[in-house]
Amino acid sequence: MTDAPSGPSTADLEALAGYAGALADGIERAIGPWVERSVEITCEKSGGMVTGNLRQQARTAGAEATAEIAPRVRALLALDIDEQRLGPLELLRSAVRWPTQVLRDLGVRAAARDESAKAMFPDDDYDLTPSSFGDLDPALHEPGLVWGAAKAHVFLARRRAAGQR
Repeated sequence: MTDAPSGPSTADLEALAGYAGALADGIERAIGPWVERSVEITCEKSGGMVTGNLRQQARTAGAEATAEIAPRVRALLALDIDEQRLGPLELLRSAVRWPTQVLRDLGVRAAARDESAKAMFPDDDYDLTPSSFGDLDPALHEPGLVWGAAKAHVFLARRRAAGQR
C-alpha cells in the first residue's frame, strides 16, 4: 500500500466539468445583454440619445458576439485543464469589439484611458473590457470563482500525484 497521492478523483473531474458547464451556460446568457448595456450606458454617458435604432444595433451586435464567443468558451471549458492555453475571461474580452464597433459607427468619442489600459487592450476605445466574470454579469461572479477553485484543485491534485509542487 502506498501513501502517494493518486491525482484528482473521478468525482473531482465530474464536479469540474459541471462547474465549467454552468459557467459556459451563464456566459452564453450574459454576452448579448452585456453588449447591449455597454452600448447604451456608453452612449448615455457621452450625451447621446438611446434610440430604438441604437437598441436594435446593440441587440444585433450582442447576438453576433454570443454566436461567436459562446461556442469558443464552451469548447475551451470542455478541454482538459492541461490543454487550456488561455482562460475563458480572455475569450470574453475579445467580445469588446462588438459594442466598440456600434459606438464607433455612432460616432461616440473614445474614452480617456491610461497608458496601461491602452497597452493591454488597444482596441477597447471605450474602456469596456471586463476585468472579471462579474463585470459581464454579477450573477457570473460565483460560478467563475467556483470553476476557478475546482480547476485549481484538479491542477494541484495532478501535480501532487506527479511529485511536483
